[in-house]
Amino acid sequence: MVCRLIFRKVEISTVSGSTLRLSLACWDYDRTRSLSDGRVSPQGIDLVYLTLTPEESFFRMMRFGEFDVAEMSLSSYVLSLEDPRRPFVAIPVFPSRAFRHSGIFVRRSGPVGQPSDLMGRRVGIPEYQLTAIVWIRGILEEFYGVPFDSVTYVTGGLEEPGRIEKARVKLPASVSIERAPEGATLSEMLDQGAIDAIYAPRTPSTFGNGRVVRLFPDAVSEERNYYRTTGIFPIMHTVAIRREIYERNRWIAKSLQKAFDASLNEVRPAQHDTTALRFSLPWLVAHAEETEAIMGPNPWAYGLSEGNRKVLATFLRYSHAQGLASTVREPAELFVAESLECFAV
Repeated sequence: MVCRLIFRKVEISTVSGSTLRLSLACWDYDRTRSLSDGRVSPQGIDLVYLTLTPEESFFRMMRFGEFDVAEMSLSSYVLSLEDPRRPFVAIPVFPSRAFRHSGIFVRRSGPVGQPSDLMGRRVGIPEYQLTAIVWIRGILEEFYGVPFDSVTYVTGGLEEPGRIEKARVKLPASVSIERAPEGATLSEMLDQGAIDAIYAPRTPSTFGNGRVVRLFPDAVSEERNYYRTTGIFPIMHTVAIRREIYERNRWIAKSLQKAFDASLNEVRPAQHDTTALRFSLPWLVAHAEETEAIMGPNPWAYGLSEGNRKVLATFLRYSHAQGLASTVREPAELFVAESLECFAV
């Protein structure tokens, strides 16, 4: 399915003659909570924070450009750079990161019991270009010997029929891809044996019914080993700004970046506060300490550190190899110049 990017011109407004009012569509993360509740305010900006699921905000931003600023799928943003109009720019803020070994689902009694069994099978995916799916295909090929084009992809809604690709995709001839039947969902198709596996960022509703299971029974161990081997904590989303708004007000890139950083910096102390647990997990502090022992004190760090460059370079390599991006870009090419440098005193 090929979809064009369609945009409606949306005018920006000001408040009190000096503060710029901007809309931000983003999900409800602990790392952005201070932005959503107003404890952190971007300098010079009156921020209207719209709490939307990633599926909704991505669709509305990619298809209609409804928001001034939005959390955006890294893959969709990279594909938007193929458009001669370059409708978006981005800052190196990554609201969502996730390991994806746990996002591969199969039938307990089905033909897929190990990664190599996927070859030649029918695999359901919500969209070919989804960031999580790019990571899954890349990891399966690089570490388990499953070429990205060795399966037949069936695209459609995980829980609702009729999902379509948000961005333009033109795939190599070696990729076999088809649409799910009208009225069908991938979750039901896997349960009924119409497909052999699902790659998805969201857990299908049929998981846990005794018939649908994860390909990797101990996915957490697989993901920890992957991190120890590669140092990669996969980036899923970035923050995009409509180009016309950025070009009229280039200062907003740094203002937004600083605000996202400030909101992120509030999370770690809360996770380590033993006085009164602030989150509904009895062993959260122990889990935070264990995570930091493996990944360091700030695995969610924004910006273009050496580690983040490696993550982005790996994704960009996968995107090109899988027939999505026409070239292999450098990580710094993804972001506006103001977000990559900082003054010193």
